[in-house]
Amino acid sequence: MHWHDIVDFVPILIQGAVMSIVITLGYLLLSTVLGLTWALLKMSRYPLVVRGVSTMINVVRGLPMIVLLFYIYFVLPEIHIQVSALQASIIGLGFGYSTYVAEIFRAGIEAVDPGQYEAAQSIGMGRVKTMVRVILPQAIKVALPPYSNTLVMMLKDSSLASTITVAEMTREGQLIAASTFQNLTVYTLVAVGYLAMSLPLMSMTRTLERRFGRHKAR
Repeated sequence: MHWHDIVDFVPILIQGAVMSIVITLGYLLLSTVLGLTWALLKMSRYPLVVRGVSTMINVVRGLPMIVLLFYIYFVLPEIHIQVSALQASIIGLGFGYSTYVAEIFRAGIEAVDPGQYEAAQSIGMGRVKTMVRVILPQAIKVALPPYSNTLVMMLKDSSLASTITVAEMTREGQLIAASTFQNLTVYTLVAVGYLAMSLPLMSMTRTLERRFGRHKAR
């Protein structure tokens, strides 16, 4: 391991880290919107809707994330739906993680005292207004600790985008290692990069668990 090599490699890996963050933020937003939608549909009063969403969630959770990425990136063009590698990574990971986020939100909603529904409806609030103004604010507090923990996994799984040629940090590391054969140096830097991004998120998770969790974090 030579210091001059590290100086050369770090700027390239930082560019990859920026792309990793872009991917993570992109599919964090997508998975949150879809996850909340799935959670609300799964709690619908219509059995067919509940059954359909539950089946979809179980199927998607049973598939590896990398298979979802490959399906979107390689299969969709065969039916004339073109997406870039970056778009495929955000859509695939966002859709895959939305099924996990849905269960987090559903658990948070179900943790709210049922009396809150009755109290809101007794003062004339409709079903939607009750959910938006009364239930969701309380459910979010319950869901925050597991949701933030999922965010850490999302950041790490952004590395899967390297399998469809997205130039995030892992991909940049692979290219550098392939051209220089300095595997120890390169992949140590990649590992340090992920730790530098993940550790603050893990600290945030512990803080949220202490503040909102039912049990204190160890």
